[in-house]
Amino acid sequence: MPASYDLIVIGGGLVGGAIAWGAAAQGASVALLDEGDVAFRAARGNFGLVWVQSKGAGMPPYAHWTRRSAELWPVLGNRLANATGVDVALEQPGGFAFCLSDQEFEDRASIVQRMHNESGDIGTRMLGRAEVRAMVSGLGDEVVGASFCPIDGHASPLYLLRALHAGLAALHADYLPGRRVDAIDAAPSNFTVRCGLERFTSGKVVIAAGLGSRDLAPMVGLNMPVSPLQGQVVVTERLRPFLHYATHCLRQTAEGTVMLGDSQEDVGFDITTRVAVLQRIAARNARIFPALKEASIIRMWAALRVMSPDGFPIYEQSERFPGAFAATCHSGVTLAGAHALDLAPAILAGTLPDRLDAFTSRRFPAPPPA
Repeated sequence: MPASYDLIVIGGGLVGGAIAWGAAAQGASVALLDEGDVAFRAARGNFGLVWVQSKGAGMPPYAHWTRRSAELWPVLGNRLANATGVDVALEQPGGFAFCLSDQEFEDRASIVQRMHNESGDIGTRMLGRAEVRAMVSGLGDEVVGASFCPIDGHASPLYLLRALHAGLAALHADYLPGRRVDAIDAAPSNFTVRCGLERFTSGKVVIAAGLGSRDLAPMVGLNMPVSPLQGQVVVTERLRPFLHYATHCLRQTAEGTVMLGDSQEDVGFDITTRVAVLQRIAARNARIFPALKEASIIRMWAALRVMSPDGFPIYEQSERFPGAFAATCHSGVTLAGAHALDLAPAILAGTLPDRLDAFTSRRFPAPPPA
């Protein structure tokens, strides 16, 4: 007989894990089906920012959703730590986006002003060279200023993923790795998910499988036109603490290593690193913090972001098969608080809140008939 649950979540990364944990924390019986590390798991390469200041330019609902998640993050982190003993290394001291020329400063100021006009004031402000240096030591002479947002922060993506999976176990939910979904037999509020010879049934299902969602979504009458965008990351040896803020292109982890980014390469499903890209990343960050020139590089990797055509999330319930939901974004860390504590309860209730209406796939052209 198939195993039966209140909710099946397909995709065991940060998005699916947060939704599954949030639902289980509400008392639902949950199965989290995870293809495993053979998938293009974005969580492995996530930079780890809880980033608000520039999210939602041109789409105020996304700005508000991001802010809501940042507010919920301390609750999520504390609950996971209490339940699992895993500290996700959350810090929200504020964040900088450094500018290395007057033109960069003007462009950044334009974005900050646009965000203020569209979505309200969250305290983001432009700081000149002297103000930035008063807050951050060791900056290079080329830093002309920065934007600063007091509610930005960062956390460990890997600790977060571990805590979500451990939290599911503590709630007696079923985390089921090594399950590749072959098909979904769909009827309104009645779904059978097939993984090889195994069958899982539920009245509700969430497609949160990252780049795999594109093929799975049509099985339940949804459209998730996601595509990959490669990003590369450089990691240094452990250094003495020197950076107590989050930034858009580098952050010092709780262990002392420094992560350097970011790049955006449209190369399909390619996760190989490229020396020229890594050199550009290292060179720019060394201009911001010249002391990094002496640091040894110990790791580097490429991973794939999950991008919709406009870069904003997709949240939607199937009109053809009510009970089936789509959930995807490229900000799995930033939005974890909202996914776990706002989105998951709404999915269990069977109705997404009005504030998520802007995120349906109806904003994109309809896919061609199968």
